[in-house]
Amino acid sequence: MVRKKTTASRAASAPLAPLNRRGSPEAIEKRVAARLFNDVLGGGRASAGKLDGRTEKRRQRLLRELELGTQVQVGSTPSGGAGSGRSSRELKPLDVLQRVQQLLDLGEPLASIRKAVKVKKPQPAADGVIDVVERLHKAYSFRPEVYRFVGIGEDVLRSAGVLESEGKRRRR
Repeated sequence: MVRKKTTASRAASAPLAPLNRRGSPEAIEKRVAARLFNDVLGGGRASAGKLDGRTEKRRQRLLRELELGTQVQVGSTPSGGAGSGRSSRELKPLDVLQRVQQLLDLGEPLASIRKAVKVKKPQPAADGVIDVVERLHKAYSFRPEVYRFVGIGEDVLRSAGVLESEGKRRRR
């Protein structure tokens, strides 16, 4: 007797294709490179420093999330009412670091980011903070000024190797 393949077994044997490739790093790099190419050869916006619509909306969203201290998770309606599919959660310290870094990468001035979110006062280094900051910096390579927004001071950054110490700067 020959058995027919069920839909479950067909689905399990079929290769999974990505549902959306717009957000893949390769697709993003292609879009960025294409925009820069068009701007350079077309004498367009690159010299003016103006962001395209999608990037401007992203910049506004990042600033708004930092200001509110919450991340809006995408759902259906912007009202955020019951059954809307939207929820928000408080930003974790890593979320703050990532958003500030992204804004700086987009060319947002540090002063305007400071207006949206208060810089936390540096706290004394607790046990293990230096090691964690060192590991985090190796993994993410955040700019040193980004750490101020979560209360990491220059002394911790120097100890973790994020900032050069005074002695190293003078030798150069």
